[in-house]
Amino acid sequence: MADIFRALDDETRRLILDELSARDGQALFEICTMLTMRHGLSITRQAISQHLGVLESAGLLTTEKRGRSKFHYFNAGPLTEISERWPHQKET
Repeated sequence: MADIFRALDDETRRLILDELSARDGQALFEICTMLTMRHGLSITRQAISQHLGVLESAGLLTTEKRGRSKFHYFNAGPLTEISERWPHQKET
């Protein structure tokens, strides 16, 4: 779980997850474009690729390679596990 919290600690990675939750299955070029256009980030493709690697290592992304392109998909499973870890108190 530490990997998940570490991955979510960075604002750029949270923005990437926001973009993928809005439209899943994006390639690196599309993610770069969206971060620049919607959020005004001027960040290199290499830096975004490293952020994607951190998210994938934490299990928050899955990827699918088709030809020369790699498509990224948001995986909410680890976030669900976190929310289920601490039981909710019942109101009395």
